Amino acid sequence: MATETPAKKGSQKDARIKVSENGPYIVSGWIPLAKLTISTDADGYPASYVEGKEYPLTETYALCRCGKSQSKPFCDGTHAKIHFDGTEIASRSAYLTRARMIDGPDLKLTDVPDLCNHAGFCLRASGIGNLTRSSDDAEAKRLAIEEAGKCTSGRLVAWHKEPEKSIEPEFEPSIALVEEPHKGCSGPLWVRGSVPVAPSDGGGYEVRNRVALCRCGASSNKPFCDGSHMVIRFTDGDASLENR
Repeated sequence: MATETPAKKGSQKDARIKVSENGPYIVSGWIPLAKLTISTDADGYPASYVEGKEYPLTETYALCRCGKSQSKPFCDGTHAKIHFDGTEIASRSAYLTRARMIDGPDLKLTDVPDLCNHAGFCLRASGIGNLTRSSDDAEAKRLAIEEAGKCTSGRLVAWHKEPEKSIEPEFEPSIALVEEPHKGCSGPLWVRGSVPVAPSDGGGYEVRNRVALCRCGASSNKPFCDGSHMVIRFTDGDASLENR
């Protein structure tokens, strides 16, 4: 019997993530799931991603949100046993209504600090703020655009100035399990390609090209990641974290 594929289902047109109350993320619409490991440069700053394991493609699946499943990244029902409090407190206001701006000669940068999950891509080469302010230099401009696009949370967005237009990586709907071996921990769920995320009480969060969802259970900005995985040293058992 033939296996259904996204092409047969309308190329992921129904892709979405539902946050269940005090439970897992219910993923639907044939969204690919794979591992991405952060790689650092010679100075130890996050610089790129290394592609890793790809999980079998299925129409729906449930991803652990409490961080305690024995079947990570998938839910095994542990959230109910430990009485996980998954209360969502993240703002539902649109990104641009909360953004501050850094203005440079050839680029501008918008920034919403409360989305930060401390991935660290913005720290290279003197930092994205300085790079934006020096964006009349071709290399500084290139690096600023690259660093903004690798920001998993979407906190940072680079913009062309003439005409004004956001600069976003092109992503198909997908979810990456981010691994951070340089920090000795597993990171967030990196949701890419404008996948709608629906809160447990109805309504919706703003649909964005890239967001980072908490999978350690400790974020103070649920359902989004705030970097708490580093504090609690969360791990999903990935081999890249061995001997860390």
